[in-house]
Amino acid sequence: MRVTVVGAGAIGGTLGAHLARAGHDVLLVDRVREHVAAIAQGGLTIEGHEEFRVRVPATTPDDLPRALGGRAPETVLLAVKAQDTEAALDPIVPLLARDSIVVSMQNGLNERVIAARAGEARTIGAFVNFGADYLGPGRILYGGTGALYLGELDGRITPRLERLGDALRESFLSTTQLTGNIWGYLWGKLGYASMLFATAVVDETMAEVLADPANEALLADLAGEVVSVADAQGVRCEPFDGYDPDAMRFAAPRAWGAVRASLDRLAAFNRGSLKQRSGIWRDLAVRHRRTEVDAQLGVVLDDARRLGLRLPLNARLVEMIHELEAGRRPRGPANLDELRRLDASSYPGRAVP
Repeated sequence: MRVTVVGAGAIGGTLGAHLARAGHDVLLVDRVREHVAAIAQGGLTIEGHEEFRVRVPATTPDDLPRALGGRAPETVLLAVKAQDTEAALDPIVPLLARDSIVVSMQNGLNERVIAARAGEARTIGAFVNFGADYLGPGRILYGGTGALYLGELDGRITPRLERLGDALRESFLSTTQLTGNIWGYLWGKLGYASMLFATAVVDETMAEVLADPANEALLADLAGEVVSVADAQGVRCEPFDGYDPDAMRFAAPRAWGAVRASLDRLAAFNRGSLKQRSGIWRDLAVRHRRTEVDAQLGVVLDDARRLGLRLPLNARLVEMIHELEAGRRPRGPANLDELRRLDASSYPGRAVP
């Protein structure tokens, strides 16, 4: 399979390295020139859960046509930050052939953006939940396995989807699965993402925040707000890696036992990864750059407004992340305290028994 990986950081670098090691024709594309230069000079090194180095061609976006040698990209794995999707597509879309495909290996609902630019017929969705981090030029940490689902936007299981699934199962994750409900997995992960954004407002690990009983109602209600938006659009959220969207759904009576069991499983899943803090926390605390909050939770809030739904917890969480990005608020326990108070006032009578 001929693969162009756009965004050779944590997710894209991990996927590209494994595909290249398995013998696929891989080209890595990244805007960080130091990363591209390091790969060209010494190869791409994967550390952590697996350790290996692979020689693989790499280029910057402005030099992509030359690197492709006049050939149209066959399979494009888009693995840039969600807010960079539009910019990343600019040099790619004019080069696509009629039968090229673009696969969103990203967080959020970027399939909407890709389909609008490249066409629905060229777009395949993907749900990615394995752990990885960009360590530096030419170095990627593969933190641990997790779910990987692939799906056509219309739910069909097509030959091209099966070919892609086979390639990823054989080269990377043997548990890679095809689904007829990719939107359900994407919305499911948005519910989990709302929890992860909450874990990033403090300096504790993801597992520590998820396992703390004091956060149980807050985390459940953050995810429950997202599930309510999916439900209103007829999307059935799917479970994965311990996350149970049905348990998070607002109901009377609330299934607090199922909520606790889901949070316990998520805490255990995250304890088992070499990546103990989220990429969101890393963006705030280490790389000091914008997070994906607008491209993830911001999109959920946009859909909610269109549907006439209120999401007070997620709305405040987005504001809080913006304040952290701008340096107007420190990370610390006071942030979770504020969100817990808002939860209690927004959803009275829904407290954990």
